[in-house]
Amino acid sequence: MARSTPEIPNASMADIAFLLLTFFLMTTTVQSDKGLLMFLPPPPEALPPEDIEIQERNLYKIQINSSDKLLVEGNPWFEDNRKLTDQIKVFILNNGQDPASSDNPVKAIVSLKADRGTSHRIFVEILDAIQAAYHEIYAERAGVTIKDWREISSDPDNSQKPEWKELYDKGRGVRPDGGVEIPMNLSIAEPSKVGG
Repeated sequence: MARSTPEIPNASMADIAFLLLTFFLMTTTVQSDKGLLMFLPPPPEALPPEDIEIQERNLYKIQINSSDKLLVEGNPWFEDNRKLTDQIKVFILNNGQDPASSDNPVKAIVSLKADRGTSHRIFVEILDAIQAAYHEIYAERAGVTIKDWREISSDPDNSQKPEWKELYDKGRGVRPDGGVEIPMNLSIAEPSKVGG
């Protein structure tokens, strides 16, 4: 008589596989990317339609086309981003001295508009140049380095170091009524569909 081969019980293997799967799902950590830290406006349906009059001199326009070429204040831009940051700082801090530039920092708005075909790299580079202008102004006003300002502004509630709250408010020029002397007025317009 032939011997029968013993079978391996499959029920206990399924239990072990399920327990291992559960263990690894519970103990694995997934890194989450932060992305761009920006506050998005509410959807257009949530806001009542308003006609806002903005004087042309208070608007600094930057446009990026689908070939990643820049148009700054209506002129082609061939300079580096450092020069763009410097020009934005001059625009923001004009305080009405140049009649062709902003009235004051509260009214100064930097507008960025990209084409749908614009690369993410150039969009982020220009956005960084705009934000760098504001960060440099804030750092100068607070009397700290750019690196220190970025650390201070990374924690606006200043839960890490309470003395940072005072520097943060000083840099932005927070008034007793809660207003800000130099708000980061950055307008990112909806991309146009040309070229993408």
